[in-house]
Order: sequence, then structure tokens, then C-alpha cells
Amino acid sequence: MSVREVKSNVFSMLMQNKKYALAVYNVLNGSDYKNVDELEIITLEKGISLSVRNDAGFILDGFINLYEHQSTYNPNMALRMLYYLCDSLHDWTEKYDIYGSKVIQIPTPHFCVFYNGLQPRPPVEYVRLSSSYTRETDEPELELICKVININPGANDDMLSECRVLYEYTRFVEMTREHRRRLENLKADDFVTASKEEKEVLRRDICRQSVEAAIEQAISEHILEEFLRSRRNEVLEVMTIDMTFEAREPLIRQAGYEDGFKDGELQGELRGVKLGEKRGEKRGAQKHAKIMYEKMITDGMSREKAMEYSGYRPQLDDMDNKVIR
Repeated sequence: MSVREVKSNVFSMLMQNKKYALAVYNVLNGSDYKNVDELEIITLEKGISLSVRNDAGFILDGFINLYEHQSTYNPNMALRMLYYLCDSLHDWTEKYDIYGSKVIQIPTPHFCVFYNGLQPRPPVEYVRLSSSYTRETDEPELELICKVININPGANDDMLSECRVLYEYTRFVEMTREHRRRLENLKADDFVTASKEEKEVLRRDICRQSVEAAIEQAISEHILEEFLRSRRNEVLEVMTIDMTFEAREPLIRQAGYEDGFKDGELQGELRGVKLGEKRGEKRGAQKHAKIMYEKMITDGMSREKAMEYSGYRPQLDDMDNKVIR
């Protein structure tokens, strides 16, 4: 079993701590809850569901918040959130008779993704489920709106200043990236002469050393100190995998988009420049996702997690190709 099958990412690990989860809940909702026992955390297979309840066991204000973290932007976030919501509601309503004559009250959902990838994104954006529909409609009968918050430095500094755990998590990620850039510069000559296989080993070694150095630095600066001391080995393993993928992602993305734009140019000659550009962009994104998926599978990532990170769905490949045509 691969590490990715049994480990979540560092953000999800932080959200398993009620103190940290409540702090994030408060900053997102403008609330000031202090009693961590009011926070009920439901860990999903691919995300974290946070629901605040009062002492009687009811959800406070009738809201359930579904959170996810992403280091790679993915346009399928709304669709994944739909999966998470269905899982949560199935558990929530399991003791009720959904075929009965009485209306079953369910919590009102909020959806939020925290993004800290390298690709530039706006401070806040919204992804809609209806944008995935094969046929556009002005009045979709099923809609889901997911809020995406960029937590990279400079994007939402006011929010980070109000939530210590988000600030410290963002600072820790920046530490790992700073150390990785430093080590990549030191090893630049080695990359020039290395074979493809040797470059992969170099990247993994650099990423692991970067995470180790970042953990030491963070602890010394009291950044996530308690968390890193207690879960050091887990963080090292999980963060090394994430950083290795992040270091390789620009190369994968470049190859995928180059293939896509070449295909777009060919179709542009046959059907017009505008159609060629549109096909090139869409196929570039599709091929990029497929390349990412296949590489992550090769690296030992589980099929489910590889689909989650890349947005690629092997079982839908034939149907997607028909849509593009």
C-alpha cells in the first residue's frame, strides 16, 4: 500500500485538531466560538467536513462546511464537493426514513477550497458545478458553488493575520519551497549531466532534504511547533511526496500543453483558427491531466488520489474525446 493511500495531506492533518479547525471555522464565518467541544469533525476519504453543533447535538445555525486543500488548481472542485456532500448527507440521514411522509431536515452546506499552488490565481474565485455540464443552461436545476481562497502570501494577508494556524501553515509551506530552491541551485550542475532516472532521484532527495530543513526551521521559529514535534515523521513523508510532485508539475504541464496546442494548430488548418485554438486549449488541459495522472500512478499514488489531484477520469476518457470532437 502506498503512502498516499494511508496518509492525508498536511492541511487535512492540521484540521483533525479541533483547536486548529475551530480557528479556521471562525475566520471563514466571522464567528468567535471558543469551546472546541462544540466542533464536530467528520473525516471524509478525500476531505474534511466541519460542523459546529450546540450541546444538544444540533448543528449550530444549521450549517455544514466542507473544506478541501489544493496545491494544484483543478477545475473539478465543485464536482468533488458534490461527492463529499453526498457522502456526508448519507451518513447524516442514515437513521431517517427518506421514503416517509415527513421532511428530513438537512444542514445548509458551505464549500471552500484553500489553494496554495505555484500557478497564479486570484485571491478569491468561485467554481460552479454547472460549468461542467456538456450543455449550457441559464437555469441549472442542480448547482453547487465552491469558494476558492488563495492562501499564498500576498493573496489574503488580512485573513491570515486573523487566523494563526493558516498563517503558520502558509509560512511552513514557503519554508519548504525556499529550501527546495536553494538546494536546486546548489545541485544545478548535477541536473545538467544526469540521466532522466538520475534527475528523478535528485528531485526526490532535494524535496526530502527541503522538508527536513523546513521542519527544523519551523520548530526553531515556533511555527506549528507542537504539531511538527508530535507528527514529524508523518509530515516528512507526506510533504516529501507533495513537494516532489510540485517540483515535477511544471515539466508535466509544459509537455501536456505543447501537445495540446500542436493538436489545436492542426485542427485550426482544417476548421479555422478559432476552432483550432479552442480545441488546442481543451485537449492541452486534458492531456496535461492524463500525463499527471499516469505519472502519479507510476510513483505509487493510489488511483483515487491520482484522480483527485489531476482531475483526470480514465473511465470518462472516451466520452470526453467525443465531446471535444
